[in-house]
Amino acid sequence: MSVTRRGFVGGASAATALLSGSGMALAQKGKYDDGATDAEIKVGHTGPYSGPASAYGVIGKAIDAYFKMVNDKGGINGRKVKFVTLDDAYSPPKAVEATRQLVEQEKILCLFNTLGTANNTAIQKYMNQKKVPHLFLATGASKWGKPKDFPWTMGWQPDYHTEGVIFAKHLLANVKDAKIGVLMQNDDYGKDYYEGFREGLGKDVGKIVKHVSYEVTDPTVDSQIIQLKDSGANAFFNIATPKFAAQAIRKAADIGWKPVHYLNNVSASVAAVMKPAGFDNGQDIITAQYLKDPTDKQWDNAEDMKAWREWMAKYHPSGNPGDAFNIYGYAVAATMHKTLEQCGNELTRANLMKQAANLKKVAIPLLLPGITVNTSATDYYPIQSVRLQRFKGETWELFGDVMSNESA
Repeated sequence: MSVTRRGFVGGASAATALLSGSGMALAQKGKYDDGATDAEIKVGHTGPYSGPASAYGVIGKAIDAYFKMVNDKGGINGRKVKFVTLDDAYSPPKAVEATRQLVEQEKILCLFNTLGTANNTAIQKYMNQKKVPHLFLATGASKWGKPKDFPWTMGWQPDYHTEGVIFAKHLLANVKDAKIGVLMQNDDYGKDYYEGFREGLGKDVGKIVKHVSYEVTDPTVDSQIIQLKDSGANAFFNIATPKFAAQAIRKAADIGWKPVHYLNNVSASVAAVMKPAGFDNGQDIITAQYLKDPTDKQWDNAEDMKAWREWMAKYHPSGNPGDAFNIYGYAVAATMHKTLEQCGNELTRANLMKQAANLKKVAIPLLLPGITVNTSATDYYPIQSVRLQRFKGETWELFGDVMSNESA
């Protein structure tokens, strides 16, 4: 523990005055670990500002802009937030290096919203050994909700496993004589989705007629899409990050393959995926959502959406207002804001984790109606619900009821 100490002069008499209570003005107003003082809270982050998943770099920029707004309004309990973000290029070795720099050199209070299942897997044990909060990760892998094994790590978004289950059940109920093709990123993120999907299919798992994967270093997924079409599949689960998800949508259209198409939520951005893929090519694709989409006009008069647009104009003018990752960054930063606020003047790492595990029906801006943030000491899945949506025209249309996260 690193505690800031205020010096004093005057020998024994000054020391006696301090101990007697008359010198208490010199004391701190709070209890702190590394990364926090009377004036500042230092929050660390790594993200893919370069590399194959650079579309997600938008999130870190949005978080930075959010905390600039917070600081302009006086900070959190009177303390300004210093957001320190480094590029990890979506590479686990670079994530390890950057994380060590943040913890050991920058002396951050916590690591926040680091992106990618592989990257977070690479740093999870280190963060828990160091007992540094590893909070609200930008990955829906189900492994982030295991407080007994990793008490310093907590996810944020709905987990991939449950999303896969939901897609499978919808597919079985709506696709006649289903023959299923699956494209999967070959890592823990892809496998988590795929395992949930297989679980959701249950006894019908044999309806998967073709399963192909790709590496993040591959230039395209064109050959994989051709294989899926040739398999005779009439339903498609697209488990891909934005660059490859857009390629898959476009290639399927180019070769005239028109399956019932399910797209994982992490690639549901209109600006980063659907527009590059071509709006005509993305019609009727189905995905899951828990956040309001900025291109969905039904939210135009919602107070949180109006506040978000004002924030975009003032604090993040270079950001694309059609990119859902700017919605994500704002909402996850608001969750961190609330958690730090609950810490009061006890900005220790242990208390930060305690408060992160004590979020009760918190209405975070831009979550869909009916969805709130909830955690406890035994429940590290903050967001546990989604709704399905279908792509129409140039935006997503929600349908069906709110569905809960079964994994929690």
